Amino acid sequence: MPRRAARRLYKALGRRGTFLLILGTGKTCWGVSFLVDPPDGQGLELLTGLCSLRHWSWLWIVCGLITLGSALLRVGRDWFGFLAALLPPTVWAIAYTVAVFSGDYSRGGFVAIWYATSHCGVILWASTVPEYSVPPASRPPWRGKAP
Repeated sequence: MPRRAARRLYKALGRRGTFLLILGTGKTCWGVSFLVDPPDGQGLELLTGLCSLRHWSWLWIVCGLITLGSALLRVGRDWFGFLAALLPPTVWAIAYTVAVFSGDYSRGGFVAIWYATSHCGVILWASTVPEYSVPPASRPPWRGKAP
């Protein structure tokens, strides 16, 4: 029974929806971790200068829930989920890049590249993946006499 329910859910979500479901769950959990036990904020001085990391955690949580909710939408209408998924890692990558140039956090360049590639790059790539890849139609073999 659970296997049948999982198959039915996967069929309803499709590839893109499954990706958004996983991504939304992860982003929401990441945001909750900042809310429950925020780190020291090294390299995030640009953000913590505006408000605490507990407040910034809500960016991850809200965007994660939007991404999670977009998993249930049809292809073409799920773009908002991909946009919401891009927002938090982009903000974090910018903050770490600023920390490198200001001299506050020399390691921030590597963290910014990590956010830009493993988060933003993967999300942008996944947003272009079609729901179903259909192979080209095969041509029927030539019938008749050979020239």
